[in-house]
Amino acid sequence: MAEIRCTQCNQVYPTRGLPFRCASCGGVYDFDGPPNYDPELVERDLPGIWRYRHSFDLFKNAPVISLGEGRTPLIWERLRGLDIGLKMESQNPSGSYKDRATAVLVSQLLSRGTRLAVEDSSGNAGASFAAYAARGRMSARIFVPSTASGPKLRQIEAYGAELRPVLGPRSAAAQEALQEALDGTVYASHAYLPFGLPGIATLSYELMEQLGREPGTVIAPAGHGSLLLGIIRGFESLQRGGLIERQPYYIGVQAKSCAPIWYYFTQGWDAYNAVREGKTIAEGVRVRHPVRLRALREEILPGGGEIIAIDEDEILLAHTDLGKRGISVEPTSALVWSAVQQAIGRVPEPIVLVLSGSGLKYYKPSE
Repeated sequence: MAEIRCTQCNQVYPTRGLPFRCASCGGVYDFDGPPNYDPELVERDLPGIWRYRHSFDLFKNAPVISLGEGRTPLIWERLRGLDIGLKMESQNPSGSYKDRATAVLVSQLLSRGTRLAVEDSSGNAGASFAAYAARGRMSARIFVPSTASGPKLRQIEAYGAELRPVLGPRSAAAQEALQEALDGTVYASHAYLPFGLPGIATLSYELMEQLGREPGTVIAPAGHGSLLLGIIRGFESLQRGGLIERQPYYIGVQAKSCAPIWYYFTQGWDAYNAVREGKTIAEGVRVRHPVRLRALREEILPGGGEIIAIDEDEILLAHTDLGKRGISVEPTSALVWSAVQQAIGRVPEPIVLVLSGSGLKYYKPSE
């Protein structure tokens, strides 16, 4: 079983408490390998992603906190004469892929005695955490940018969480949550805490089951990088277990107005350091300092994937085009529809796009 360790000093994550950074050196925690997926251990009587519970690295007494996440449809859409797979993560209980990670995260928090935790979010992670905290009878305080989409804010409040809008950019909300963590409150960060990564990896197991083989290419939005990293880890686990011959080609997609991962992959550290947190309608990927940047660099080997950045007008066009095809997603999800039009014809098939969030979370602001 993979262990959680500090990526800087290699110290093992403590069995008590819930530090979001290494107490010794301030480093980021991560698993030191992919999940231990074994098809013989799949518990098919458990709901959704929980049939893969053996791969989650939970305490034995950890509860099953489920709202029915996972088992999302894989549908097909025709583009330039090719069938493109659409993994409908927008149909998870709170409306985004975050539920895969949050279900596992909240189970881990409860198993360690947490009754109150704070989180920061552009909206989706906050809504997901509020939902699963409520399911686990745990109190939640969510810091969000005051500019976050209105439906997401109402969703957070509907689950009974304490909503704290913060003026300024996305990073300002993160700073508020960080301050609470420094004051002693558990910081249930979807970015820093690695507990949810095995939950995201279940997306890969489902794709293998739905396709009967590995995809040729997987395209997903990238903010902190957790979604893409979890998918990579899932397929790595399948490959190590001899269940697939090769891993897919991976494409992470960012909004060009805030694209630190793209700049890092294409132009290096100097370009990364010069990036600003520009405004974008793809608010789910408006992240200036992605926590999983180095992990992505290590996992996406040369020739094994790439990062694409999309202009704002292209995001809008892709969002509109998907809607006309009967597929309602938030603008962050539309990034992948724009990206596939750049990639089609030069990447392995079949191509699968991860539609990460529901269109019900977004409405176009009045002019």
